Amino acid sequence: MKYKEIEIETLLDIAVKAGDAIMEIYARDFAVEIKEDKSPLTEADKKSNAVILDGLKKNYPDIPFISEETKQTPYSEREEWKRFWLIDPIDGTKEFIKKNGEFTVNIALIEDGVPVIGVVHVPAQNVTYCGVKGIGSFKQEIGNQKSEIRNTTHYSEKQKVVVVASRSHLSDEASQFVEELKSGGKEVDFLSSGSSLKFCLVAEGVADVYPRFGPTMEWDTGAAHAVALYAGKNVINWETKLPLVYNKKSLLNPFFIVE
Repeated sequence: MKYKEIEIETLLDIAVKAGDAIMEIYARDFAVEIKEDKSPLTEADKKSNAVILDGLKKNYPDIPFISEETKQTPYSEREEWKRFWLIDPIDGTKEFIKKNGEFTVNIALIEDGVPVIGVVHVPAQNVTYCGVKGIGSFKQEIGNQKSEIRNTTHYSEKQKVVVVASRSHLSDEASQFVEELKSGGKEVDFLSSGSSLKFCLVAEGVADVYPRFGPTMEWDTGAAHAVALYAGKNVINWETKLPLVYNKKSLLNPFFIVE
């Protein structure tokens, strides 16, 4: 499976290797550092980042990248990029530290502000999701064939709505969103999950909608955005009602909804 010259199997292999490196550290004690932005950092974040960058530079040396764990390129340079890799070596470091398995490896290819490839690997669950423009979205469990994900039903069409939100970042606004659904006559079930898995749960229909009314960065969402998008869902800027875009001057995302 290819998108232009990008071999999707190569990206899946890189993500799985990064996941294997993470799991080696997950299985033992590890130290936790606190970064300047107060977010946690572990040896696993650094190791996964190294594995991903090694793989991408080896196979696609001409494509630049943005990674959470690498010094950021100035906007004056990256604003000229037509495409680039967007990487989060571990999305859900808090979940990794808690050892609840709900963390992911995220690799996205962004073209003109839009994610055109996204790979989301869940190493503790041996599951990988991928979304590719023009091809679709898929889920693969280790040892099994890929199965296509397709979900075009909007939550507004359903009487019973499953809302997915974060274990670590539940906001007042998300609670208000749920209450508004209820006041509109919907029956609401609440599903809690960590990391970019929330996008994937909406993509495959386990959940119906994911409102995110709290801070995220572009690398937190790019890969899973592609999985949701090419499964038939939309990722919408809550304020403008337009699709979420990437490679902004500020890499901080606005509030958004996956629906």
